[in-house]
Amino acid sequence: MANESAKQPLLSGLLDPPKYPQKNTTTKRKRFLRSKSAPSVDILLGPTEVGGTFPDSKLNSIYFRPSLKQVVLYLVIYLGTGAACFYLVKDQLSGKKTNGVLDAIYFSIVTMMTVGYGDLVPNSVTTKLLASVFVFTGMAIVGMLLSRAADYLVEKQEMLLYKALHMRSKGGEAHMLKQIETNKVKYKFYTTAVILVLLITIGTVFLWKVEKLDFVDAFYCVCSTITTLGYGDKSFSTGGGRAFAIFWIVTSTVCVAQFFLYLAELNAEHRQKLLAKWVLTRRMTFVDLEAADLDDDGVVGAAEFIIYKLKEMGKISEEDIALVMEEFEDLDIDQSGTLSAADLVLAQSNR
Repeated sequence: MANESAKQPLLSGLLDPPKYPQKNTTTKRKRFLRSKSAPSVDILLGPTEVGGTFPDSKLNSIYFRPSLKQVVLYLVIYLGTGAACFYLVKDQLSGKKTNGVLDAIYFSIVTMMTVGYGDLVPNSVTTKLLASVFVFTGMAIVGMLLSRAADYLVEKQEMLLYKALHMRSKGGEAHMLKQIETNKVKYKFYTTAVILVLLITIGTVFLWKVEKLDFVDAFYCVCSTITTLGYGDKSFSTGGGRAFAIFWIVTSTVCVAQFFLYLAELNAEHRQKLLAKWVLTRRMTFVDLEAADLDDDGVVGAAEFIIYKLKEMGKISEEDIALVMEEFEDLDIDQSGTLSAADLVLAQSNR
C-alpha cells in the first residue's frame, strides 16, 4: 500500500465535509486510480450504524407495489364493510333508491371516489359519521393501492401499444423492449389516453342507451363523474345503471388521475431532456474549466468532467456524492482507493 502522503485526495473541493464529533475516527484519504486528476473528497465519518445487506422485506416495504390479488382483496374488504354498514342504516339514507344491497355498494363507491352525486345522502348522525370515515379510508385506498395497480396494468399494455404503433417497423423483441424503456413515460401516457377515451365512450353510450339520457347529457354526466365533480343533476338512477357504475366509476376516475400524472411526468421529462441537450451542446468556457477542475491541478480529467456535467444537469447533487462516497469508504477496508472481493469479505465480517 502506498504511503498516506503519496495519496491524492478523492473529490476534494466538491463539497464541504459534514462536521461530526470526533470519536476516535481518522480521516480516510483515497486515490481514484483511473484518473490522476480525479475528483476526490475527505469525508469525516461520524458514528454510523452499520447494517447488513438490504433484506428483501425492507426492499419490498420501500418499493411496495401491490399485486392485482392484493388490490382486489382490499377492495372487497372495503366494499364489503361499507355495503354491510350502509345496508344496516339504509333507512337513514335519503334519495332515489333501487335495491338495498346495490345502493349500499353504489354509495360506498361514490364515497370512495369522492364523486358525491347527491342522489343518495346520509340524513342522520350515524350515517354522516360513517360516510366521513369511509371517505377518508376510500381516498387512502385509491391513493396507495388503486393508482399503483393501474400503473402496473398500464405497463402490461405498453408492449401492445408499441406493436400497434410500429407494425411495419423492423426489429426484434430486444429492440422493442429498449424503445419502450427509453420512452416509458410517453408510452404510458399514450396507453392511458387510449383507455380513457374507451372508458368515456363506453360510459356515454351506456348512459345514453340504458339510463335514457340525451347524448349531450350523457357525455356531461361522464365528464362530471370521472373528474369527481359530481354535480348531481345527472347520475345513475336505475338498478342496472348503478351495477354498471360500481365498476365503471372506479376504473374511469383512476384512469383520469393516471392520465394527468403521466402528462405531468412527460412534461417534466421533456424539460429535463432540453436541459441535458443544452448542457451537452453549449461550448465549454474557461469559467467552466475552472469550476470542473475539482483538485485544482490545472487539468480536468474524465471523472471530473462527468461529475461536473451531471451536477449541471441536475442529475446528482453534492449530498448524493457524499452518501455514495461514505458507502465507498465503509467498503474500502484496506484504504487502497479501490474495491476488491477481499474488501467485501472483510466488510461483511465486520457487520
